[in-house]
Amino acid sequence: MRLFGSILAGIREKAPLVHHITNYVTVNDCANITLSVGALPVMAHAEEEVEEMVDIASALVLNIGTPDSVQVARMFVAARAAEKNDIPVILDPVGAGATSFRTKIAQKMMQELSISVLKGNAGEIGTLAGRQAHVRGVDSVGVTGDRTEITTNLAEKLGCTVVMSGPADIISDGSRTYLCENGHSYMGKISGTGCMAASVIGSCAAVSTDHLSASVAGVIAFGIAGERAAMDAEGPGSFKYRLFDSMASVTPGDIDRQAKIRSL
Repeated sequence: MRLFGSILAGIREKAPLVHHITNYVTVNDCANITLSVGALPVMAHAEEEVEEMVDIASALVLNIGTPDSVQVARMFVAARAAEKNDIPVILDPVGAGATSFRTKIAQKMMQELSISVLKGNAGEIGTLAGRQAHVRGVDSVGVTGDRTEITTNLAEKLGCTVVMSGPADIISDGSRTYLCENGHSYMGKISGTGCMAASVIGSCAAVSTDHLSASVAGVIAFGIAGERAAMDAEGPGSFKYRLFDSMASVTPGDIDRQAKIRSL
């Protein structure tokens, strides 16, 4: 577990810049959780600056939660710049499976871009793996088949790390697979926790070339923050504002001691 804790220590030491092109529903939450974990967020999608911003960043987070053709085109520009500069790209395919538009965007990205980490819920990951999945709006209703097998096989096929979020998160690079059970049910009761998780993973990937370990560290850290935030919360609203304080308070030692994780 010390490897995972050391990744959080690296974020706090280096304060990497994490470039986001994300959705307008949760953009402020993503910025604040990135700050809380110890990294620096920037949200830039203008054609005039997107490549230049990628050039000075240490990770790129793409989120298709509110897609339009212009934003998606800028995502491709940013991702190709990231590949040129050997910067990790984290893709959150929000709503893939809900509409053909979103599904085709995510599939095109997977086919044409160098994705380091693909992070989604069971419905999104199942859809992109070619399984029968059910997505309503941006929420997963379910997926047919074994979640671990789906995650592992898709990671192997794509040659990247895949994170399937849920009550227990599954993280795999096709050869190594982990199950993480940190977190709290309130995390599914507010909008944006999935988007924030991608930002935390992106912050971890900014300081670690091992994208599987970075993803595991991010999932654990965010899950511990959720557990702490829920302790005195009266409901989802108070939970949300406590989440940022809790994320800022998580230490590398907490990850080492409190990780609820096992290798599969």
